[in-house]
Amino acid sequence: MDQPTITILIPCFNEESFIETIIQNILDQDYPQEKLEAIFLDGMSTDKTANIISKYAIKYPFIKLIPNPEKIVPQAMNLGIDQAQGEIIIRLDAHAAYPKQYISKLIFWLRKLSAENVGGIWNIQPRSNSTKAKVISLTLSHPMGVGNALYRMGTSEPQEVDTVPFGCYPKSVFDKYGNYDVRLKRNQDIELNKRIKQKGGKIFLVPDVECIYYARDTFSALWKNNYANGKWVILTSWFTGTFNSLSVRHFVPLLFFINIILATLSLFNNFFFTENLFLSIFTFPIIIYLVIISFFSVKLSLKEKNISAFFLFPITFLTLHLSYGVGSFVGFFSIINKKKTKIQIPKPNTHII
Repeated sequence: MDQPTITILIPCFNEESFIETIIQNILDQDYPQEKLEAIFLDGMSTDKTANIISKYAIKYPFIKLIPNPEKIVPQAMNLGIDQAQGEIIIRLDAHAAYPKQYISKLIFWLRKLSAENVGGIWNIQPRSNSTKAKVISLTLSHPMGVGNALYRMGTSEPQEVDTVPFGCYPKSVFDKYGNYDVRLKRNQDIELNKRIKQKGGKIFLVPDVECIYYARDTFSALWKNNYANGKWVILTSWFTGTFNSLSVRHFVPLLFFINIILATLSLFNNFFFTENLFLSIFTFPIIIYLVIISFFSVKLSLKEKNISAFFLFPITFLTLHLSYGVGSFVGFFSIINKKKTKIQIPKPNTHII
């Protein structure tokens, strides 16, 4: 069977610590280089990212650098799609690592399953050797941390899903279903994949395709990233005018945070109920939550044979869930009070069908 031409799209910004690794991963692929095109879409990096890419582009003509002055991922992807020469589009992330069979396996499964998109498993690894970094990476691949996101937890056989990380698409998919929605700074992959699914396309998660994804290694970085994810869950629904691009798990942290607010208010005001009924209704779920994360913290720390990790796991679970919930809460009130927060509603991408 003939091997199709591939265009790899890598949005990046200030990734000098990781960019050389991903370039080398691409060079090491067992797929023929003459069939490859690797386009790095740089969001006007202020570090050495663009210089490193340019150095490799001189030596390897299939590597290209395109500036992305808009500095957002969906705009980067659309720039790349418009200029792509390949029959297949594969998105890669700059701070991840890919085995040499990564591309060839994606192409195999894309053809075998006659799918619109296929993707693999995230093997989430810490960015450093600190106990904190290891705890964060384990939490981000645990059901208590991320719910039913199969691409984080794994699957034993190809499974049709709503979304996959990164993605491998026939280029014709974008002609049929539309490009990325440039209004979405986050969740753009989820929204695109949901759009494909709603129009009858098939998306598969395949078990023998795996990449290493390097998790944030500090609580502040974890909070910042997850806060933005939570905020854009709400804004995605607002911009698209539908909840169809999201799943129930995306809204659980918001409900949890609202419950915490109500429980806190009940401590200071027993106006609605006497005999602390209001207090018990909203504190009981919090108590159950704390018991559950304590249970998993003990279990995970014993598995890792690291007692000090026990104190870090609850903090990590709380940081993960609260940051997402707070972000969603802020996103909700940003919509209500959009003039005060200066949120503008961009026009939809004209490529979207």
